[in-house]
Amino acid sequence: MDRVRARVLIIGLVQGVYFRANTRDCAKKHGVSGWVRNNSNGTVEAMLEGNGEDVKRVIEWCRIGPASARIDRCDVQWQEYTGEFNDFVVLAGHASY
Repeated sequence: MDRVRARVLIIGLVQGVYFRANTRDCAKKHGVSGWVRNNSNGTVEAMLEGNGEDVKRVIEWCRIGPASARIDRCDVQWQEYTGEFNDFVVLAGHASY
């Protein structure tokens, strides 16, 4: 099984539309671990780890988002798998980006 890691940056109307909670639900549904957070510049960022096909499914969901979101761009940066996450969590607060 191919294990992968992806950092995803979602740009558009993505805060205040339950994007993080829905991302967590999608990741858990597909067995993907990592985190999702709001950034202070209005973007949402996620770190995803898991089976390659499952991570790709979560990324595809991020390109669509919840019904009230508007996705202008979804940037994906593939990284080396680390296995550091045991679960998928929503990080509180805003990170500087």
